[in-house]
Amino acid sequence: MENEVSKIFGIRAVIEAINSGKTISKIYLQKGLSGALFSELNTLIKKHNIATSYVPIEKLNRFSKNSNHQGVAAQISPIDFIDLETLISTSLEKTATPLFLLLDQISDVRNFGAIIRTAECTGVNGIIIQKQGNAPVSADTVKTSAGAAFKMPICKVNHIKDAVFQLQAEEIQVVAATEKTDNLIYAIDLKLPTAIIMGSEDRGINPSILKIVDQKAKLPLLGEIQSLNVSVACGAFLYEATRQRL
Repeated sequence: MENEVSKIFGIRAVIEAINSGKTISKIYLQKGLSGALFSELNTLIKKHNIATSYVPIEKLNRFSKNSNHQGVAAQISPIDFIDLETLISTSLEKTATPLFLLLDQISDVRNFGAIIRTAECTGVNGIIIQKQGNAPVSADTVKTSAGAAFKMPICKVNHIKDAVFQLQAEEIQVVAATEKTDNLIYAIDLKLPTAIIMGSEDRGINPSILKIVDQKAKLPLLGEIQSLNVSVACGAFLYEATRQRL
C-alpha cells in the first residue's frame, strides 16, 4: 500500500488541499456520498479535472487507521507537474532533437516508476501521461524510480490524443510501440525530434491513437511468449533511441 504520509482524509481537508494548490494525484470516494459539502468537493474535482475512483468503504477504512475519512481520501502527489506547452517549449530551447515519452494509461505504479527511471537515464526530456487512468505518482512510484521522479519533468493531459496533435504541430514525430505492425524499431529514424508512446499493460495503445501516429514500431520476439513487460519494452525502445543518437 502507498505511504500513508501522502494521503489526506475527510471532505473538508481535501477541499482545502485543492483550494491551497496542492497537487492531487487521485481522490477516492465512497459510493453513495451526498450533501452540500460533497457537492462542493465534486464541483472542485470537475473544475480541476482530478482523477477519481469510487470505492467501497472497506477500502477507505484500510487507507485510514482511525477510519475518520468521511468517505473521502486523497493522494497527494510528491511532485509538481508541468504543462505540455511549457514542456515542449523548454525542451526545444535545450535541444533541436528532443525525446519525449507518452504513456497511454500505464496502471501499475512499479512499472510507472521503472519507466521514469529508465527515461531519466536515457535523457528523455519529459513524460506525458493522461489525468485519468494512469498510475499516480505515489510514494511507491518515487521509490521504484530511485528518485528519478524528482528529476524528470512529468506532464498531465486530459487526453493523450491531444498531446499527439500538439507534438506533431511542433514537427515532433510520434512513434507508437505496438505489435500491430511489420516495422521493427531499428528501422525508424529516432535521431529526429521524437515522442514514443507506450501502451497500457492489458490492452496496449488505444486504437484511436494508433490511427494518428506518424510511425508504428515493434521489437523482435523470438521466443514462444509474444509480449514483454511494458517497462522492459520501454527500456528497449529508449536505448535504441540512445544508440542512434550517440
